[in-house]
Amino acid sequence: MRSKLILIVFLGFKIIGLAQQDKVLLTINKKPVYVSEFKTVYEKNLDQIKEEEKDIDKNLDLFINYKLKLLDAYSLKLDTNKTYLNELNSYKNQLMVPYLYDKDFKEKLLKQSYDRTIEEVKASHILISFSNTKKVDSLAIKQKLNTIRDRVTKGESFEKLAKEFSNDPSAKVNGGDLGYFSAFRMVYQFEEAAYNTKIGAVSKPFKTRFGYHILKVTDKRKSKGEFEVAHILIRNNEENKNKQDIESVYSELQKGISFAELAKKNSHDKGSAANGGKLPKFGSGRMVLPFENEVLKLKNEGDFSKPFKTQFGWHIVKLIKKHPIKPFSEMKEELQRRIRSSNRGNLSTQKLINDLKNKYTIKENKSFISLLNSNKDTEFTEKQREEAVFTVENKAIKLNSFLDYIKNKGYLKVNDLWLKFKNEEVLNYYKETLSTIYPEYKSTLQEYKDGLLLFDLMKLKIWDHSQKDSSELEQFFEENKNKYKTKTLKEIKLEDVKGNVISDYQQYLEKNWIDNLRAKNKIKVKKGALKELKKHYTKI
Repeated sequence: MRSKLILIVFLGFKIIGLAQQDKVLLTINKKPVYVSEFKTVYEKNLDQIKEEEKDIDKNLDLFINYKLKLLDAYSLKLDTNKTYLNELNSYKNQLMVPYLYDKDFKEKLLKQSYDRTIEEVKASHILISFSNTKKVDSLAIKQKLNTIRDRVTKGESFEKLAKEFSNDPSAKVNGGDLGYFSAFRMVYQFEEAAYNTKIGAVSKPFKTRFGYHILKVTDKRKSKGEFEVAHILIRNNEENKNKQDIESVYSELQKGISFAELAKKNSHDKGSAANGGKLPKFGSGRMVLPFENEVLKLKNEGDFSKPFKTQFGWHIVKLIKKHPIKPFSEMKEELQRRIRSSNRGNLSTQKLINDLKNKYTIKENKSFISLLNSNKDTEFTEKQREEAVFTVENKAIKLNSFLDYIKNKGYLKVNDLWLKFKNEEVLNYYKETLSTIYPEYKSTLQEYKDGLLLFDLMKLKIWDHSQKDSSELEQFFEENKNKYKTKTLKEIKLEDVKGNVISDYQQYLEKNWIDNLRAKNKIKVKKGALKELKKHYTKI
């Protein structure tokens, strides 16, 4: 119920053009309420309500009731309730999302993702891995990779050097060859290096979460899309016997016997055999290269290959369906989802942070960082801990905050932690000042706050009260019993009409509550402003 209420508030919001000089429409206890506040609420669903419901006086009464309820909620300190604050913070984080990335950069990233979806790259790599629990001599690793790179450019075999030096276990078998891949198949840093390296060239050393790499691009081609296939596998055992078995199955297929039935009967891949040999849909780089090459040879749906061998045994593969790459307009939503869920989703936010760092006045107290660089366990006095280590505009961040940030992160260098800390604090400052930058964000957030408060207030004053106080409900029923009598129910008990009674009782409670609020608060409507407001909507 609460989530639905807030969602309605959010979806119903629309920005109203405000006059430069906003007039006071009314005062409550001498505190001004402006015309723009009423217009925002009034115009929200104006085009969806009946003409008789558009009466300004009636809507102004409802608006005053709404403002009085909010005052009551604050007087009861409902805005300090832990549950309220947690929910508000959750909604606030959701509301911030569109403001936490560089929009132009995001559009470029989206187009780049599609361009890389329609083009595949084939590359081999050499990996020097490192442990996240130990300090890493990144300079030494880069020098080692540069030496290997020089040897390749002078004519040595990349495959041979990959087998000798790469920490990727598969390199011992494939010489570092990763086959063809497209967007989202590799971590973004690896993908970037592959697509930005020319065919035949070797990249400079680059870092991913797996370690440092160099790669050689051996080919680029238009994407083949995705495929649905079924296969029959006879695993390696005695060389002659498994080849004879697969040739026997192939002979049966040529006679017209069902591929699915033969797969169920003969395939050693038990996972797919029960399903007629059908495999999950896949694209380039998902299967071992010999298997993928045989699939690419099949031109028409229903065609099947001759027996062929991979490291797993002998196969026959049947093409069920080809799935070409869709146009950008059809793939846009899927690409956006994949960007959000992949590591590249953070790139747009990083671009925003870099722009903010150039925009804001930032000061750093590097003396503390130098001390920590020389000894991460340096002890600081209480006075030092309270000193500003970093300042963004007029906001000072104490050394204590950074010391808390680096706790239990001894495996990372202080300078790396310092950079991450600064980035987070710059983004935090931006989040804290969003309301001053974007009026629409401020207004929507205020509606969230009000909606949550009113929900809690109505629950406390009306809904819970009407359900729990059975004696008052019984009394209300007895006083209004005649209202519920019908020809079929001349003699009634409360349980016969309890739903209707509760609804009426809630309206009764709310009316008394509003009457009480109006009696104890001083409300004064500015007649001139109200007259102008009515005139404005008469013209519309």
